Amino acid sequence: MSSIAAAYGPGTRLRKAVAVLMTLLTLGARADAASPPVRLLILGDSLTAGYGLAQGEAFQAQLLAALTARGVAVRLIDGAVSGDTSAGGRARLDWVLGDGADAAIVELGANDSLRGEDPAAMEANLTVILDTLAARHIPVLLLGMYAPPNMGQDYATAFRAVFDRLGARAGLIYDPFFLAGVGGNPALNQADGIHPNPEGVRRIVARLVPLVERLIREASRT
Repeated sequence: MSSIAAAYGPGTRLRKAVAVLMTLLTLGARADAASPPVRLLILGDSLTAGYGLAQGEAFQAQLLAALTARGVAVRLIDGAVSGDTSAGGRARLDWVLGDGADAAIVELGANDSLRGEDPAAMEANLTVILDTLAARHIPVLLLGMYAPPNMGQDYATAFRAVFDRLGARAGLIYDPFFLAGVGGNPALNQADGIHPNPEGVRRIVARLVPLVERLIREASRT
């Protein structure tokens, strides 16, 4: 009788429960480890393409390193082209989505403002991009941009309003200004005064990583 009690007593049941729990946790960890990385598209221009920087100093390399250090499994799809406008991003979107994507960062508009493009045209291009991604159930982080001061206040106001309207779309993650805290600071930019230097990129990445992690979590749920 005592041996039966020992075999099925509270202590034994507890040890068995702990063993089962540890097995489940181990299996879960193995399943997580076996999960493929999230495919993250970067659709952008020179700011995300890394103009003027060594490969390891550029935005995508620093973002990947920061995410990896935080244990986030991600594979970047490089859709950033220096000099590109919103029209260019729109034109090549289907091509860069050829192999599929789970999430997307959209960083376009800086060249539209430098060329004085009509903000309404930029809005139309970005709307098509966002609509296309939404139709494919790809969550998006939209990175906004401000127009340079030399374009005048009316243009700057209309330009900024485009991003604020698009950023209000349901289900979209929005950051109003990609260069926040970096733009206009000579110590954080290259000699052209437009493109961030390695330290500027580091600060941008550090600020955006929480939003990118949120984006990846949303992609994992879709």
